[in-house]
Order: sequence, then C-alpha cells, then structure tokens
Amino acid sequence: MTFFETTEVTVDPTATHVDKTWKYTSPLITCRFDPAGKYVFATAQDNALIRWTLADGAMKVYKGHDSWIRDIEFSQDGKTVVSSGCDDRLFFWDVEEAAEEPKPTREIHAHKGWIRSIQLSPDGTLLASGGNDRIVKIWNMADGKLVKELVGHEIDIYSVMWHPKDGTLFSGDLTGKIYRWDTVSDKPALIYDGKDLYTANTGQKAGYGGIRGMALSEDNKTLYACGLHKATNPFGAVQEPLILAFDLESKKVVKKWEVAGLKAIAWEIKLHPQGFLFCVCGGGAGGYLTFIKPDEDKDYHRAKLPNVSRGMDLHPDGVQICVAHYDKQLRICRLQAKVEEKKEG
Repeated sequence: MTFFETTEVTVDPTATHVDKTWKYTSPLITCRFDPAGKYVFATAQDNALIRWTLADGAMKVYKGHDSWIRDIEFSQDGKTVVSSGCDDRLFFWDVEEAAEEPKPTREIHAHKGWIRSIQLSPDGTLLASGGNDRIVKIWNMADGKLVKELVGHEIDIYSVMWHPKDGTLFSGDLTGKIYRWDTVSDKPALIYDGKDLYTANTGQKAGYGGIRGMALSEDNKTLYACGLHKATNPFGAVQEPLILAFDLESKKVVKKWEVAGLKAIAWEIKLHPQGFLFCVCGGGAGGYLTFIKPDEDKDYHRAKLPNVSRGMDLHPDGVQICVAHYDKQLRICRLQAKVEEKKEG
C-alpha cells in the first residue's frame, strides 16, 4: 500500500523550499531516493556514488567507477542499487552496505562508451540501459546476463523508460527521436519525432539537445519529453528548457512548454501523483524546479534553487524532492503539505 493510499496529502508547489542540505567534496550529477525512502543516493564528479540517510544525514561513499556515474536504479525489493558509468560499466551494490570501503556485488562491461540511462522494468525482472553506442540493452536483474539488444538508433541514446503496463520500452536520442520498442519482436513499433529538442549548430559544428527525460500521463495516453532548444551557443550554455507532449498513439506533438527566459536545460521530468508535472532545470540561469499543469499552456511556478541543478527525484511520500547541485550540495526540497489520516468508513 502506498503513502497516497493511506493518507490525504495536499501539496503546494508554490511553497517549495529547501528543507535539508548535505555537502560532498565534488560537484554532484544526479540523485535518487531508494524505494523505501530511507536513503538518498547521488553521484559526483569524483566518480563516487554517495548514500545519505535521510533521518540523520549519515554518509557512505561507494567507489568503483573510473568515470562519472550518469544514472542510478534500484531492484524492486530495494536491496540493490545499480550505477551506470561513462566507463562502459554497470555496478551492482548493496543498498544497506556497512563496510568502510564498499565493493560492488556485480560488475558488467555493458556498453562501448557512456551509459547515460538505466531503468528497471515494471515487474522488476529486467534492467534496460542505453548510451553512446546507440544500442538499447536489456539485462536480467537476477544474474546480470544480457537478454537482448535493440538496434536502430543512429545517434547516442540519452534516456530509456519502460511503459508501466504493456511491456514496451521507450528510448530517446540526441536528435530528439523516441523509439517505442516492441520487446517481443525487438523492433520499434512507433517512432516519435521530438526534433524541437535538437539544435544543429553549424557555426560551432556541434549537435546539441537530446531527450534528457521522459514521463507518461496517469492514463498512459500522453508521453512527455524534456530537454532544451534555442541552443544558439551550446558551448556558452545559451539555451532554454523545453518540454514536449506527444499523443502516444498518433505520435503527434500536442503541446509544448517553453520555460522562457531561463538559460538552462530541463534535465528530468516527472508526473506527481496529484497530476502536475515538474522538471528540474539547470544551467547558466542557476537551478529551478518548474511546475506545470498538463491542461495549461505555461508553467505555473518556478522554485528558485541556490545553485545550478543537474538531477532530481521524488520521494515515495510525494512531498520531498532531492536535487543534485554543481556546488557539491545535495538538497532536499519540501512541498508544503497537510497530512491527515484517512478515516475508516
């Protein structure tokens, strides 16, 4: 039974504020809460995976990767945390590790090049990964063996996401294309064109953009993707966040949200259980949590953060949001909430 099934929770994004701050020794990249909500894990530019205990801020550092860790995922039972690195490898770790110098329980040389995104399947048996070798790979969580490879992308893969019910898998690449894979035939059933999330900058001879994050609507009829546009000077961090909404069946873009005026990237997007979308934006403008109502044309609130934000996650309680920052700080933001126990009957 989830938190939202046992309590009446009202959150107010307009009252979002920093509740806790923990400092590390290196700039942070991304972060995730464990399924039980006991810990928050983050990754840093010194190649470490860091665990903080929410109750008291106690810190544990996991070292093993030879490069930045781009993503974090957990087993369904919450006992294992998986880290994906730019060093081609997936490491499996014990979430409750107590040793002074933790060692991975499993190591997989999974891709050639960066592994940018990983996600567990809804039934907890499979792990999908994608990265710079342009291949989506699916792994058995129980033994770490490769199950299959999905080949079709022509450029680096930035994000992967499972459909919660039908077994299909989404993968988004640098040019804004999103493949929806039929994991039985191993072929893309549909391809969504998010070209607005890509800029070919001929002057700097750079392609910039990518599907940085994805989410689905509660009824699974709309696919949301976030990233950036108006990248007139990528190397100078001149761009603005952009979120697209696709009709899942027609593949058409049905709505766009420009987070106008921010020189930033929309790094991740999530759907809150109470129906609103929120994304973390970070870059030259600093850091923001941006909140969107799917039926409205503009974002309705931007919560300014103390420093450049690069990754975020929602706690199982629906109230706390962790944010990884460039200034070496992990911040826990809190949505104002009124909690009342449901009355029986």
